[in-house]
Amino acid sequence: MERMLVVVFDAESKAYEGKKALHELENEDMVTVYAQAVVARNADGSATVRQSDDPRPVGTLTGGSLGALIGLFGGPLGTALGAAAGLAAGAMVDLNHARIGEDFVEDVRQKLSPEKFALVAEIQEDSTIPVDARMEALGGTVFRRALSEVRQTVDDKETAAMEAELAQTKAEHAQAQADRKAKLEEKINQLDSKIQARLEKAKERRQASEAQAKAQAEVLEAKAAALKTIA
Repeated sequence: MERMLVVVFDAESKAYEGKKALHELENEDMVTVYAQAVVARNADGSATVRQSDDPRPVGTLTGGSLGALIGLFGGPLGTALGAAAGLAAGAMVDLNHARIGEDFVEDVRQKLSPEKFALVAEIQEDSTIPVDARMEALGGTVFRRALSEVRQTVDDKETAAMEAELAQTKAEHAQAQADRKAKLEEKINQLDSKIQARLEKAKERRQASEAQAKAQAEVLEAKAAALKTIA
């Protein structure tokens, strides 16, 4: 199952040990790691990426669940990823991009207090036992959540309902008296604007999902090629 994993540690050195342990588990075929980063929660409440295994520029994390989740930990994603990412503070981060629930983010935030560190990873695992055993042995507190696309279905239904309302309002406008048309036109414009905004957001989410799937495939291909080289 594809999951978001967050392990909170009291010391930065322990977070790096956790990262090493995750690599060892991958070598033992216990997990597949798509992306991971060590994150610090600063005294002002912001989050900073200390180290990422993504060979691409740090800013590309924003295209996937991992980057979105890190942004939710510390506020604006531009702050979370640092000036080196070249992102503006306040870049769009939401639960749709992170593909997890608000309760999960809040649970992690409460544990990831200032001056603590977290190993954040997007992984595939069949059993939770191997990761839990290694991380708990290092003193880490483990949080995980299956990544979901449920929100897309909800958004589609809400958009469909708004489109139905728009169609009905247009039909009423066509038959309305002059004194009523202006109010109906205003309602039509408002609904149309909301629908277009939803469609644009859905498009961005779809593009992010496609980019993430492509990145995951590239990770798997690179690992397969590395194994062939070793063999």
